[in-house]
Amino acid sequence: MSHFSSLAEVLRHQAMSRPDIAAVTIYSDRPGERPSLTFAELYAQAAHLARQLAAETTPGDRALLIFPSSVEFVVAYFACLMAGVVAVPMMQPRRNANHDASAAIIADCAPRLAMSPASDPDPRGLLRERLAAHGIRHLPIALVTDPAPLDAFRPNADGLAFLQYTSGSTSSPKGVMVSHRNLIDNLAMMRDRLGNHTDSAHVSWIPLYHDLGLIMNLLQPIYLGAPCVLLTPSGFMHRPLNWLRAIHEHRAEVGAAPNFAFDLCVDRFRPEQMEGIDLSSWKIALNGAEPVRAATLKRFAATFAPYGFAPEAMRPAYGLAEATLLVTAAKRGSLPRTLEVSAKALKAARIAPPEDAADRHVSASCGAPMSGLTITIVDPETRRPLPQGEIGEIWIRASSVACGYWQRPEDSAQTFHAKLATDEPSVGGSWLRTGDLGHLDEASELHVVGRIKDVMIIRGVNHYPQDIEATVAASHPSLRRDHGAAFTITDADEIERIVVVQEVERTQRRGIAEAEVVAAVQAAVVNNHDVALHKVVLIRTGSLPKTTSGKVQRNLTRLRWLEGTLEPWNPSGEAEDRAVSA
Repeated sequence: MSHFSSLAEVLRHQAMSRPDIAAVTIYSDRPGERPSLTFAELYAQAAHLARQLAAETTPGDRALLIFPSSVEFVVAYFACLMAGVVAVPMMQPRRNANHDASAAIIADCAPRLAMSPASDPDPRGLLRERLAAHGIRHLPIALVTDPAPLDAFRPNADGLAFLQYTSGSTSSPKGVMVSHRNLIDNLAMMRDRLGNHTDSAHVSWIPLYHDLGLIMNLLQPIYLGAPCVLLTPSGFMHRPLNWLRAIHEHRAEVGAAPNFAFDLCVDRFRPEQMEGIDLSSWKIALNGAEPVRAATLKRFAATFAPYGFAPEAMRPAYGLAEATLLVTAAKRGSLPRTLEVSAKALKAARIAPPEDAADRHVSASCGAPMSGLTITIVDPETRRPLPQGEIGEIWIRASSVACGYWQRPEDSAQTFHAKLATDEPSVGGSWLRTGDLGHLDEASELHVVGRIKDVMIIRGVNHYPQDIEATVAASHPSLRRDHGAAFTITDADEIERIVVVQEVERTQRRGIAEAEVVAAVQAAVVNNHDVALHKVVLIRTGSLPKTTSGKVQRNLTRLRWLEGTLEPWNPSGEAEDRAVSA
């Protein structure tokens, strides 16, 4: 497929060679509704819409794609590729500005038009209000009964396929410029590393405005000519085991999700809900988009082994939007590798064997770099490569590294065009600075330990927030896994202190003794990390700031704590009951 210049050409090829294969099937939240399009139908619908887009735009114009997981989104996305329009997938605008990045995205990319489903009447008028305020034409999208053919694809001068806005877990959203070549190259890397093929059906619930949902779970199967099945994010969050049931029903080989999703499946496991489910077809359970935990891999494999899930199917991976998507992963069929390291050494940004059982920390490998991709671990201050066994910033060089940030030349130069101190000035080529911290083990596999901006330094010792958050969640049964944030504040004496904000479990909230929970949290953190917490804040279930992909927004949580705008835990549960019933 690497000889194709765009994914639009790939779709045309699939429509000719596999016309009757179901390209996309949607599991609607409404029972019994499963709209579907074959490759031939998808190509015809996209070509019809591309004719209209070509008549109303100039090459390089941006178009917002504001859809739920739907066949209409897929049609609109490929219509943009065919018409030379730069697609900008975006979530539905929200009333609460604290949770909504749509206004910033609209202002940043200056779209010519916006597309959304014709079947969605926008009853509150928020979408129409936002678009009208910016003078953006709204184009409702519906499938047509007699699609008209497209004479030819229309490329844009910059070769851009779409803008992938970063999730904003540590900063405001930036539009990553992904070219057609970036996309084709990364899809080829994924196919080769994971061993995917035309029979590798994918099942996903991740929203399509997120890079893992769009590229791994939608565009990869279309690139392969394989079926893609999409569930809704809300459906997964309410009934996560339905994801596994859909994998069973379609004999799917690939299902990718962030680490918390695998934990959620274990936490919601009920034997009666798994009756008759066979997961033996699942070959690639890709775990990425947030820190991968060795304990999660073990728990999930043990819980679902009786239902045919093989431990070697679990596939920890590392990727980011700035590299299009996937950067590292292990080959299909290999067991996930873990490494026992010293927790004390980790705090000093070094890798060493544990001194004893109490010093033991288990790190999950995210696999080796993809073919054609180079990783080096770098001291972020000196920009010098570090030897194996030391923690530094992850730098990447590959054809799949994106073109930069939309309309942000300074940020693009700093992030996408970095030079090592050891690089010869006359030698071409540059590096992508990821902002992530990690190290390469003896097998040259990557272990990710955190973000540069998130590392907390207390008395000269490095503490990684995700490690403290995991300890807090495990310290008491009343606390919700993967729903806590650890961050630092500076007190009146200009001393750095750690604050933890943690959600309570909805099912446990009425019987919580707050003092007991806080004491358990404090003791667990001291025992495991040798650091005292300045404050433990319990908040309402579902109120912790997170990105659309489920990443904790620590900076935003810190800001809301300082402002006093977090939603405190309510012992009565009345407010939560009203929120649930609403």
